[in-house]
Amino acid sequence: MSNLLIGSTIIKILLIPAYRSTDFEVHRNWLAITNSLPISKWYIENTSIWTLDYPPFFAWFEKFWSLFAQWIDPNMLVINNLEYASWETIVFQRLTVIISELVLYWSLKRRLVFVCESCRRNIVIDPYFILNSLLTHMHFQYNGFLYGILILSIVEAKRGQLLSSGILFAVLLNFKHIYLYMAPAYFVYLLKAYCFTSDQLSSFSIQRFITLGGSVIGVFALSLGPFIHQLPALLNRLFPFTRGLCHAYWAPNFWALYAAADRCFIFVGRRLGWSMNEAALGSMTRGYVGDTQFAVLPDIQASHTMILTLIAQLAVLQLLWRKPTFDNFLSSLTLCGFASFLFGWHVHEKAILIVLIPYSLMAANNKLHLRAFVMLSAAGIYSLYPLLFHTAETPIKLTFTLLWALIIIPGLAFTMKTSIKSILHPIEILYLLGLIILQLYSSIIHELVFGGFEFLPLLLTSVYCGVGVMYGYLLAMINVCFTC
Repeated sequence: MSNLLIGSTIIKILLIPAYRSTDFEVHRNWLAITNSLPISKWYIENTSIWTLDYPPFFAWFEKFWSLFAQWIDPNMLVINNLEYASWETIVFQRLTVIISELVLYWSLKRRLVFVCESCRRNIVIDPYFILNSLLTHMHFQYNGFLYGILILSIVEAKRGQLLSSGILFAVLLNFKHIYLYMAPAYFVYLLKAYCFTSDQLSSFSIQRFITLGGSVIGVFALSLGPFIHQLPALLNRLFPFTRGLCHAYWAPNFWALYAAADRCFIFVGRRLGWSMNEAALGSMTRGYVGDTQFAVLPDIQASHTMILTLIAQLAVLQLLWRKPTFDNFLSSLTLCGFASFLFGWHVHEKAILIVLIPYSLMAANNKLHLRAFVMLSAAGIYSLYPLLFHTAETPIKLTFTLLWALIIIPGLAFTMKTSIKSILHPIEILYLLGLIILQLYSSIIHELVFGGFEFLPLLLTSVYCGVGVMYGYLLAMINVCFTC
């Protein structure tokens, strides 16, 4: 595993001059805010459109790196230096991401020690995480660092150290609040498995409940305490419900299919003379800010997405409550995140990684999980392709996808003494081949045929990958519900 770390680090260093997304400027601005301003202004400052909108632990994380940044290039810490990108700044920010991902490496080493000790044949699963980070962490969101904390929490749960697991998850929430997707599974599991000493309701331990609750509250108090005077502004930054249902590039979820269906109904409605919402006819969505409107189908409010998400989560949470084993916890954790990705409000496409990371831990449990993982990861990985849209980056993303398809997936199948071809249905294989056709169309054919309509490849990618992700979700739900 050390060799894999060295190899992946070398590749990342070689990619330092490669494409930078808007996330680069986001985190440069956060370095400037936390270094230049008192904490009373961190969640109020708005010189840049990329305002600080992560929880306080992450703000302190940025503050930590800014202490070193001032010795590298002080100009990167000037708030008014919008879009500043000196070579020193680029190298510094790239290296901070690489260094922070050592947490991911450490968490995987702990998993090898505590989880795979009696099951060495499954060791092939673990390098998948490093490969996944190579494929997806080409932006400045420090996701490898955060995934490391998540996996550490899961490892502690596997070891039976439930209090430590809960504390680590509380810490993670205060680094990045998107992990609230998984909070219901943690709540049910820790309540039932830690606060009850047996299956009897009378075994509820007040002492354990207070210990667990006090520990979690303590983490949040440490995080939010210094910002209590600006708590409304902080919460408004963390939960911007004024944004539309769909992100500018639709995440491949249920709402992408819903929005695409609305577009199709427009063509039908025009022919049949249906009454339509005229305000919604001119655009696919209203993008980053504002309410997403539909021409034919009913408009969706944030409350609707919350209700759908909770209903989907309850389907697995009730299983976890009845049988609070680690395997059921991992399943519920994954499917709670999955439900939030599919039905949540203003979901970003990168959130699919919150599903893929824990589901990869389940992929070698049985053939149905592996089958679902193949479909889900293929659609999920391809849905991230538009984030690397320059022609020069095409060989990079294709290379890593081929590594996944030719090494990781067959390796997982080998642990179960089977082959991918024997697991997948012919229709599923056709779907995977369709991703190749979609890539050829998006990268070559579309420009030759249309020379415009830039939205069309994105729409097709969202919808096609949305079908694969929804299908993977149904397979996962069927497997969990019939095996719990």
